[in-house]
Amino acid sequence: MSSKYNRDQYADGPKSGDPAQRGGDSEGAQKVQLSAEEIAALLAESYLGGRVVSRTEIEGQEDTDSRSVEELETAEKEREARRRQRVQEMRRRKRRQEQMRRLLLPCTVAVVVFLIVAGLGISRLVRKHGNQQNTLPPRETGEFVLNGDGADKQGEDSSEETSDPETSDQKTSDPEILDSETSDPKVPDQKDSDQEITYASDLSIAGCYVGSIVADTISEELAQAETRIVRTLGGRSTEPVLTASEDGATASPNSDVVSENAVFIDVEAGLIMGQRGAQNRIPPASMTKILTVLVAAEHITDPDDTFEITQDIIDYSFVNRCSNAGFEVGEKVTVNDLFYGTVLPSGGEAAVALAVYVSGSQEAFVELMNEKLDELGLSATTHFTNCVGIYDDNHYSTVYDIAVILKAAYDNTYCREVLGVRTYKTSVTQQHPEGIDLSNLFLRRIEDRDTYGEVVCAKTGYVDQSGNCAASLQVGNNGKIYICVTAHSSDTWQCLRDHVALYQQFLSGQRSLSGIS
Repeated sequence: MSSKYNRDQYADGPKSGDPAQRGGDSEGAQKVQLSAEEIAALLAESYLGGRVVSRTEIEGQEDTDSRSVEELETAEKEREARRRQRVQEMRRRKRRQEQMRRLLLPCTVAVVVFLIVAGLGISRLVRKHGNQQNTLPPRETGEFVLNGDGADKQGEDSSEETSDPETSDQKTSDPEILDSETSDPKVPDQKDSDQEITYASDLSIAGCYVGSIVADTISEELAQAETRIVRTLGGRSTEPVLTASEDGATASPNSDVVSENAVFIDVEAGLIMGQRGAQNRIPPASMTKILTVLVAAEHITDPDDTFEITQDIIDYSFVNRCSNAGFEVGEKVTVNDLFYGTVLPSGGEAAVALAVYVSGSQEAFVELMNEKLDELGLSATTHFTNCVGIYDDNHYSTVYDIAVILKAAYDNTYCREVLGVRTYKTSVTQQHPEGIDLSNLFLRRIEDRDTYGEVVCAKTGYVDQSGNCAASLQVGNNGKIYICVTAHSSDTWQCLRDHVALYQQFLSGQRSLSGIS
């Protein structure tokens, strides 16, 4: 079939005698009856060397484009993640550099001071053994050089200088002589008659420059050491244990004070300003809880941890007729709430819960309390059998010992806060959706009285055998710390009035000292 015949076929359509017209050859019919898309494809292939994309291919291309967009978004997210990682790494590196900058100055100062002291010591040692000139030659890199006066002089010049110290000093101080003597750049200038310690020019202070391997190693070691440090609430105080004694000016409380046992101490002076039966044995009642919170604070690291109140704890408090903070069986309260519940309302269940949280049982916790008494030097006159203050023949103390315990608790920053808060609301729990309002009534009532200062810590107590008792610590108008402890008062209000009377009796003259009217 010629090309002319083919063009005619496409141009004019099928002839009457074609197989397609007869319907006998379907394949021939398909070749003759071309669609518009097929004609366009033929034209593109013939004249442009391209092809026409079908609808199916177009839809496939759209799917490909959508997948490309998703891949681009994924790639962008990966780049953003890597960017954040780089930023975090830069921040960590910056923190390490800041740590090393803090270390660099102390290290440098320590090394310089050590070398200066060593140099002075060597200098004195040399002069002690005579005026003979001793010179240590410069050593290799990384070691210091000890140079004496006229260190480059030898033979007769050296012997002459050592025989005449004044001449030696003059020669050493002469700039021309110094220039000639220090022509070697490795030998430092000799400006003083005393021997000097100098560093080699390329000496690095322990290699502790920022970014060095040594600096990074030190930083890593410090970070590891930090993780091993156990930081309890308030830490362990380094303040000395309170000791106080009487002198000729120590007086007895006046007639306004009803309490049978009382002590008033000037902490800074270590002086008992007033006392009445201060060393007599008493049942300490809930003043015991001062030591309870102190021992607990020294063994607890997380105040936000939670503890579930058990039936045994509630039963113990109920059977012994203790005052309570208001926690219920099954209630999960924070350790922080237990501290405030122990002090402010003098909660028996809160105190026992603290003991169980720390040691697993009240008995084990009481052992820690008595160990603390021994540490404070009070084991001969004070002994506890419970952490609440319940009366027991073997649960005893003195008002003086309670003052020592209060001072130790005041020295713990966490206990100082707990013992000094007027009001506190516990955390929200299922049993108490709005929390529990707690209050230190002694502090709230005494703050309206004139005590020539501010009472900043206090804890009260009561059992039948000791009557009403209380321990308070005040910062006077003169800035000094005073502690007042009383026992065997007639009622709650009289106990408060006894403290006010003692502050007024022994601090009435402090107003003029402080200049406050």
